[in-house]
Amino acid sequence: MPTRPRLISSIPFWGLVVVSLATIAGGWYITTDKIGSMTKTLTDGTATGVDVYVGQSLAQLGAILIGAGVIGVLLALGVAAVATLRPVPAAEVVEPIDWTSETETAVEQPETAAATADEAPAETVERADADAEAAVAAR
Repeated sequence: MPTRPRLISSIPFWGLVVVSLATIAGGWYITTDKIGSMTKTLTDGTATGVDVYVGQSLAQLGAILIGAGVIGVLLALGVAAVATLRPVPAAEVVEPIDWTSETETAVEQPETAAATADEAPAETVERADADAEAAVAAR
């Protein structure tokens, strides 16, 4: 039965969250920096065409980055919501140990009869293994 890792220990999930938040922060910085710069130069009367037109394009790029980051965060939330819908395997029921019982189970009973019957074939197997090792060592 394949087991899937929990979402909290999933590196791709946390990578998506971190990259999305970093994209939002980067977009926010670019947008506020360029709009602040444009506002300052336009109110001073020292604005050039580069400040106005390039500043608008960079502010738009910052807004796009913010939007992409928000989509990434929403995607991470969606993945987290879907992960809660996965079926959880049923817990294996184990019967409690009866410590007051005096009887032995089949595993605990000695196997003396089976051990005596198996001794002869075990010796022949060991002898065949020894012969094979001697032949390899002689080469």
